[in-house]
Amino acid sequence: MRFDLVTIGDELLLGLTIDTNGAFIARELAELGGQIARRVSVGDAADEIARAVGEALERTGAVITTGGLGPTSDDLTRPAIAAVFGRDMYFDEVQWQRIRALWQARARPGEPPEANKQQVMLPEGCVVLENPIGTAPGIFLEDSAGRWTAMLPGVPGEMRAMLNERLIPLLLSRGRLGENVVRSRTLRTTGVAESMISEMLGSNARGFDDVSLAYLPGLEGVDLRLTVRDAPPDVADARLEARAAILRARMERYLYGQGTLTLPEVVLELCRARALTIATAESCTGGLLASRLTSIPGSSDVFLGGVVSYANEVKESLLGVPQEMLDAYGAVSSEVAQAMAAGVRERLGASIGIALTGVAGPGGGTPEKPVGLVWIAVDFGDWQRVYKGHFFISREDIRFRATQSALDAVRRRIEVPGDKTGIRND
Repeated sequence: MRFDLVTIGDELLLGLTIDTNGAFIARELAELGGQIARRVSVGDAADEIARAVGEALERTGAVITTGGLGPTSDDLTRPAIAAVFGRDMYFDEVQWQRIRALWQARARPGEPPEANKQQVMLPEGCVVLENPIGTAPGIFLEDSAGRWTAMLPGVPGEMRAMLNERLIPLLLSRGRLGENVVRSRTLRTTGVAESMISEMLGSNARGFDDVSLAYLPGLEGVDLRLTVRDAPPDVADARLEARAAILRARMERYLYGQGTLTLPEVVLELCRARALTIATAESCTGGLLASRLTSIPGSSDVFLGGVVSYANEVKESLLGVPQEMLDAYGAVSSEVAQAMAAGVRERLGASIGIALTGVAGPGGGTPEKPVGLVWIAVDFGDWQRVYKGHFFISREDIRFRATQSALDAVRRRIEVPGDKTGIRND
C-alpha cells in the first residue's frame, strides 16, 4: 500500500522546525506493509495545502497530513482539505465537550478560549480520530471512489499517539495496509570509520542479495541499516537476523547496540549488572558526559555525580590535581587527565572515574595542543588507562565525540577487558 505524506507549516519551510513526524510515520507504516511514495512540505496557505493534497490524491489516493489543526488563524488544514472533497463544515458538539473536560482536568480556570472552537469545525461525513492527549481531533475523510485523507496534529507527541492508537487500527480494520512489509534493523557502531567498516565487511560491504545495507554516519558513530522490502513479516525477520549475525561476527568489537539504543544506556546497564558506579570529572566537555548519563531514566543507581573543573583551581581543590603537575604539563595532558579520573573516583567513592580535558575550540589551540585534542582517562582503581583523541569539525562535535569515546572506553573495558583496538593508548 502506497501513501503520500503532506507535512504542513511555515516553520518547516523556514527551517525553524525539523520534520520528525514524517520519519516516524514512514517507519511505523513500513512495519505494517505501507510505503510512503512521496513526502511534501507546504506552508500554512489554504491554496497550497489544497493543491498538495489534491495532487497526492490523484497520485496514490491515500494521503496523511500533519499540522494545521490548532486553534489559531493560520491553522487552515481542515477547511482546505474539506474543500478538496467538496464537503461543508459542521460544529462537533461531542468534541467540544471533550475539549472542555480536558481543559478542566488540567486545572485551568473558566472555559476554553473561543479560538478552540475552530478545532471542532469538522468536514461533513468524516470519521473523527480522537486525540488521546491533546485538544485537536484528527480527521479521516473518504470519497465515494475510496480515496482518503487522514489529518493528524503537528505536535509530535499528539501525532504519534493518534497514529498508533487511532489511525493505524482504522486502516487495518479496513484492509488498507499490505500483507508484505518493509522492515529494517539497525546495528550501531562507534570508534570506527565508515571506510574501515567497508573493508571489514569485504564482499558484503554493499549488502546482500536479499537484504540491502546502508551506512549512516553521525556523531555517535556509524549505524548499519539492513532493510528487507516486500516480504512477509516472518520472512523479513528471518532474513534480517541472518544478515545481522554476519555483521555482528565481523564488527563485534565496534558494535555497542541495536535499533535506537544509545551508548549511555549500554554503559549504564553494563555497570548496573555488575554493581559498578560512575563519577565524572570534565573540563572541555563542561558536564556533557554527566548530562548524557543522567538523561537516561534510572541512571541514579549507577551515576553518583560529577565535577566540572574548568578552572585549574577547581582541578586542584576539588579533584586533588597537584599544582606542580598543572605547571609542568598543563591542564590538557595525559597526566592531568589521569589525576582527574583518580581524584573524582576517590572523592565520590565510585567504582569508575572518567575524566576529559582538552581543547574544544574554535580558539585556544597550539601546534603542540591543537583544537580537537582531548585526553580521556578511565580509572577503575586497580586499572587505569589514558586515551588520546583528536576530534574535528565544530566545538559541539568535538565535545560530543569526546564523550562518546569516553563511554566506549568504559564499555570495552567491561565487555572485553584488555581490548584497546581503535583507541590509542598513550
